[in-house]
Amino acid sequence: MSVGVEVTSAAGLAALLPEAVVALTAVAGLLVGSWLPRGRQGWVRGLAVVAALGALAGAAGGLGGTPIALASGYAVDTATGVARVVVLVGVVVVLVLSADHVAGSRRESEFCVLVLLGGLGAMVVAGASDLLVLAVGVLLASVPLYALAGFGKDAGGTEAALKYYLVGALLGVVLLAGVTLLLGAGGATSYAELSVALPKAPAGVVTAGTVAVLAGLLFKAGAVPAHFWVPDVAEGASAPVAAFVTTVPKIGAVVAIYRLGTQLEVADVVAWPALVAVVAAASMTLGNLAAFFTGQVRRLLGYSTIAQVGYVLLAAAAAGQTGLALPGLLYYLAAYLVTNLGAFAVVCALPRAATPDDYAGLFRRRPWLALGLTVCLLGFVGTPPTAVFVGKLSVFAAGVDAGLAWLVVLAVANTVASLFYYLRWLRPVFRQVPLGSVSKPTVAEARSWPGEFTSPGRWSARVAVAAAVATLGVGVAAEAFLSGVQGARLLP
Repeated sequence: MSVGVEVTSAAGLAALLPEAVVALTAVAGLLVGSWLPRGRQGWVRGLAVVAALGALAGAAGGLGGTPIALASGYAVDTATGVARVVVLVGVVVVLVLSADHVAGSRRESEFCVLVLLGGLGAMVVAGASDLLVLAVGVLLASVPLYALAGFGKDAGGTEAALKYYLVGALLGVVLLAGVTLLLGAGGATSYAELSVALPKAPAGVVTAGTVAVLAGLLFKAGAVPAHFWVPDVAEGASAPVAAFVTTVPKIGAVVAIYRLGTQLEVADVVAWPALVAVVAAASMTLGNLAAFFTGQVRRLLGYSTIAQVGYVLLAAAAAGQTGLALPGLLYYLAAYLVTNLGAFAVVCALPRAATPDDYAGLFRRRPWLALGLTVCLLGFVGTPPTAVFVGKLSVFAAGVDAGLAWLVVLAVANTVASLFYYLRWLRPVFRQVPLGSVSKPTVAEARSWPGEFTSPGRWSARVAVAAAVATLGVGVAAEAFLSGVQGARLLP
């Protein structure tokens, strides 16, 4: 990887093209949507999808270029580039996924704009190399999602939005307090300047500030101890919103945690690797334990996301100690995105199926949907050749190489234990349920099965199958991805 350069000229701002496209499209979508009649709000969705695809093409084209450090406190390096691609893929998928749920709504344009802004916030968090930019990114990745959580204005969504907001407001203040403490201790907010000043600053102030900033990022990642909102939002918000909130913001947050660990140079003061390792251990263990005792599939997926964050934080705990950490982390984030969105797409396609038993006989009724769900759930466990399997191997190897063998052993144990609740969901899917007619069930059969097996969400079902294929495809292409980012480094 070539040495990065600092860019202050207007020409260097071309590096921010993906973020600029998303931001401008969000503003344009809000303005256009306010003038469009209700029946044509879908035009804004089309605009958002086209713009996100354009930004995705720009972000993908910038991969492998010379790392750039912008004077505004933003780093465009390998981690930022991969995070952009992954986030934008998530934005496009969620915009398509939501077509079955908000199409025709008088607020469809607002929904699309909020998704774009939430994705933009995740990208800013991933690329921030200044504490003030990081704080702005966290706010941008949070406030639109509060609105999305309560977008349906129903009881469940309102409760989820309130809990999400209260936890976010508390930890947002904590993050700002941490930024203030580090500013006072180091006399700057830039990571590059803080890395020089903080090792000489009072240890107590540095520790308190660093932990507070980490707490704010753990909220966005949905990790312990800032995880309480995750299952409530996964269950209470609409399924497309739950898919977005439990997936896309984590991308930026985990990359930001990794960046802090490698660039602030506070490991000797704060014992950063040990702190992140404890958070990772608690997240994967508590997430799995909670999933054992839930009977709702959406809460199960919520707890599953907490456990998955624990696995990926293993790579963040190994930051700066091994060259395997960053490639493993970036690959795992891409694998997690397609797998989690695929599982939620099945939930979107069958909105009335709330418990595992409600999926009884799904394979006989909707075989492709059942196979998509199977691939995604077994992918979460780490079954080859799915993408998460390679992701887990990568972060486990990084953990062993960094001297975190105890955490790797715990992660393997949690992986094996998680098989129980994923199989509890899959077992009814392949159960033989007698039907009068598989293709045209009777009215009584249709009413007796909570799933929408007569007409599942068209776009949701397609996304579920496509995501399952992508999970396998990303797994097969793992070697090319990992070799492409091998040796990558972050810029301050």
